[in-house]
Amino acid sequence: MSKLLETIRSLPKAELHLHIEGTLEPAMLMQLAEKHGVELPYSSVEDVERAYDFDDLQSFLDLYYLGAGVLIDEEDFYALMFAYLRRCREDGIVHAEIMFDPQTHTDRGIEFSIFMAGFERARQQAASEWGMSTLLIMCFLRHLPESAAQTTLQQSLPYRDMIHAVGLDSGEVGNPPEKFSIVFAEARELGFECVAHAGEEGAPAYIWGALDTLEVSRIDHGVRCTEDPELVERLVREQMPLTVCPLSNVRLRVFDTMADHNILTLLSQGLNVCVNSDDPPYFGGYLMDNFAAIESALGLDIDQARHLAANSIRSSFLPVARKEELLQQVLNS
Repeated sequence: MSKLLETIRSLPKAELHLHIEGTLEPAMLMQLAEKHGVELPYSSVEDVERAYDFDDLQSFLDLYYLGAGVLIDEEDFYALMFAYLRRCREDGIVHAEIMFDPQTHTDRGIEFSIFMAGFERARQQAASEWGMSTLLIMCFLRHLPESAAQTTLQQSLPYRDMIHAVGLDSGEVGNPPEKFSIVFAEARELGFECVAHAGEEGAPAYIWGALDTLEVSRIDHGVRCTEDPELVERLVREQMPLTVCPLSNVRLRVFDTMADHNILTLLSQGLNVCVNSDDPPYFGGYLMDNFAAIESALGLDIDQARHLAANSIRSSFLPVARKEELLQQVLNS
């Protein structure tokens, strides 16, 4: 590991764009499939890894939902969450805002009480053992009808104190933010923060829709904003956070290579971007792997790294006092 990466690892960082179902490592996938007698089209961990060659977002999602089918009981969800939080500790992540997809589970007959109990047990353990803070973001699957999202929102209410925000993920193209205007308005009335995936495969119009119709506090991805100079100007002016996932963007062919990625260009233009890992096993790595890829392909320097780490803290939903404490640690390290 380079000296720069060692310094980045030591910086306090927040991860704001991470799908917990997307942290399912091949070994755990095979183990849980055997535990529950779930048949998979793979006979080994190596077979699973060979399947991680995606043409686009949908080809990834097909495998993602297949993998999630092995998550069945509370212990599975606990193990999944705790494995990710342990990796956070290794990568110097002090705070994580973690997305989960209830519809992926409830549509299989897995009730909120099962996955929420597993998630909560892992979160409490990480907090007590390491002092790590976490928040949960409940995402609606945008390829499903808005009515299904509204049902999910109602099902979540007994667990309101465990869920900080709602989000929007799954297949972007053909499912614009405006499709979910009613459920996001309902969520805002209930006091949830709002975020949404936009501008990954979707055009800049999807970012405008997330901002103006869903009234989000963050844009997940957002890298296609550069196609619209007026949008870029607005994002800079409002310092709207963009939770960028470099390895994911390359693996899903948003960019041909990491050398083509625009994260440092966005940073130099004054946009509020930070680094995240999205679905690490599927896309080639966790947070520090993303920083390593940026360093190798784009020549990341220490000032840019500190800026990206500070942006992750500023863009989080942490209390102001905690943000200021962590920002001082970043700037003084």
